[in-house]
Amino acid sequence: MKLFSAKKKSTTDDFTVQSAVSQSNRHPFMSLDSYSPYSHKELQLYESLREAVPVIDAAISKLVRLLGTFKIECKEKTAQKLLDAFLVDVKVNNCSSGIYQFIYSYFDQLLTYGTAVGEIVLSNDRQSLKALYNASLDDVALKKGNSALNVKVCTKNTDGSLTPVKFQDLICVTTLNPAPGKIEGTSVLKGLPFVSSILLKIFNTIGVNFERVGNVRFAVTYKPPENAHISSKQRVQEIATQWSKAMRDKSQVCDFVSVGDVSVKVIGADSQVLSCDIEIRHLLEQIVAKLSVPPFMLGLSWSSTERMSSQQADILTSELEFYRTLINPVIYKICRYFLRLSGLCDEFDIVWSNINLQDETELANSRLQNAQAAQIENTLTEVKS
Repeated sequence: MKLFSAKKKSTTDDFTVQSAVSQSNRHPFMSLDSYSPYSHKELQLYESLREAVPVIDAAISKLVRLLGTFKIECKEKTAQKLLDAFLVDVKVNNCSSGIYQFIYSYFDQLLTYGTAVGEIVLSNDRQSLKALYNASLDDVALKKGNSALNVKVCTKNTDGSLTPVKFQDLICVTTLNPAPGKIEGTSVLKGLPFVSSILLKIFNTIGVNFERVGNVRFAVTYKPPENAHISSKQRVQEIATQWSKAMRDKSQVCDFVSVGDVSVKVIGADSQVLSCDIEIRHLLEQIVAKLSVPPFMLGLSWSSTERMSSQQADILTSELEFYRTLINPVIYKICRYFLRLSGLCDEFDIVWSNINLQDETELANSRLQNAQAAQIENTLTEVKS
């Protein structure tokens, strides 16, 4: 007894058509999908994150520029003159010069990776400060010293071993919000790979949909009559050949003529296009909130009042003040080395420029009103006398 009876063979040559499984269209930054928050590949991950999401790169670049400028005020005129010339002409890395190039690159590295490493390069006779160098985190590693308060900077060898740097005092190291018991700092991009991965999937899907709109796929269906003398398989192969020829020849208009019940439909033409504006805004809000940059500075025209924009600017000001406190020890160290090697007094102050232009305006208005009040008081005093 057969459990499954044989099917009756059709008079025509019936066959099924199965499409081949193609590779899925995925965005090129696949490392974001396999994000591990405590992986050793975080450096490459954060680099890919800035390249993949332009808003993140623009926010970090604006934070670097908004850090502002500073000047060094020395008590001695000789030290002031030499230090000013040094800060302008000091060689930085391979082809840059000036203290600002070193500080901005140092700050950019600090925001991106949570840790920044720089080196003070002395002359061969160790009698003068020659240059400043921004070290790549791929070439160095931080290691705990003899105590919990001691940190050693080591260079990475080709065999994976670490060699402590000979002159540790010439190395500048800054960490951003390190976790208790940890040496490395925390990047401002931590927590964004998951959100950014979803955003990239949406963008990639939008690109695939528009590609399909411009390069549509067709479904050609042929229904053979019951009394067909030519086999269905032969007729379908002929239709497929002529249809491919019509689609392949883009230089001229080709008409497709067929006999029988043939229907042509565009695959996916009747499907509804999903709206993703709200989802994209929610994801961008998470990114902007993490980076503490007002959305209007990134070209995001979200509805906000003037008071809200002023409050956002105040929050950004406090963030930049915090970052300046992290950069100050590096500036102090560089300037002290230069002044001591020059045999000058190393007493000086760092004066940063005002962050907010509104503060400059308010200070100017306050000085003007005080001057006007003083002038009026002097006039009244002269009249009374």
